[in-house]
Amino acid sequence: GVGLYRTEFLWLTSGRTPTEDEQFEHYRKTLELLDGRPLTIRTFDLGADKYTQEQSEEPERNPFLGCRSIRYCLQNLPMFKTQLRAILRASAFGRMKIMFPLVSTVMELRQTKMLLKDVCEELDEEGIPYDRNLETGMMIEVPSAALMAKTFASEVSFFSIGTNDLIQYTLAVDRGNERVANLYTGAHPAVIQLIKSVVRAARRRSIDVSLCGEIAAEPMYTMLLIGLGIRTLSLVPSQIPAIKQVIRSVDVERCERVARKVSTFDSERQVINYLRAELRKVSPESLIDSASGT
Repeated sequence: GVGLYRTEFLWLTSGRTPTEDEQFEHYRKTLELLDGRPLTIRTFDLGADKYTQEQSEEPERNPFLGCRSIRYCLQNLPMFKTQLRAILRASAFGRMKIMFPLVSTVMELRQTKMLLKDVCEELDEEGIPYDRNLETGMMIEVPSAALMAKTFASEVSFFSIGTNDLIQYTLAVDRGNERVANLYTGAHPAVIQLIKSVVRAARRRSIDVSLCGEIAAEPMYTMLLIGLGIRTLSLVPSQIPAIKQVIRSVDVERCERVARKVSTFDSERQVINYLRAELRKVSPESLIDSASGT
């Protein structure tokens, strides 16, 4: 299936806001192509490094800390409502989940869920079918969401840990800035602890948790992520064979031992050296697919 459908590219490719029917057709056709396999669709995630011609005339000074993703949507309700209508209409044509990006407060999530409920009621009044059991989830991409995962877990059906942003916000590192890019790493103990706490919160509420981002596609991290409790990864198709190779070479018990050992380290260099050594034992050929510590 598709673990992360990036709907913002409908805006980026056209430079304008697509109509409800245009969006509906895109989502419906994707579901038909999947032929019964699941599709997790992420709502509009613009701002930061992704802009359309229709967005703010003046770029923000700190776009990654500004009006992006769910914040932008909640400040542009007609546009957001149009997208939700299109998604709900398409949900009648296959297995779909809906996911909200960059949620940082409970009020943001509840406001979004309330808008989704309003759209459902509108479709009911219009006699338009949709999946009444559509699962709603959220991305865990900022430390506030990770630290409050226990609370959020009672509000949604699933989590998706977005590691690219989570690393950036946790370590206060702009990964596009060459002067500090070397500090950007998923091997930092703080990042690992946040992932661990999110998985624990999800398990306590018996909700699903997946993980996406660059580290999901790096074989060096695979055993650690399994050991932390991650069972679903979203990654680029080109890396699927390498990750499968690692998964087929280990068992859960071994991965849990790796995770326990990593939890004793206090530096990213220790983590990287250990994970590379463990990967070399089970799948030496995968080392060439794994970056040196990003």
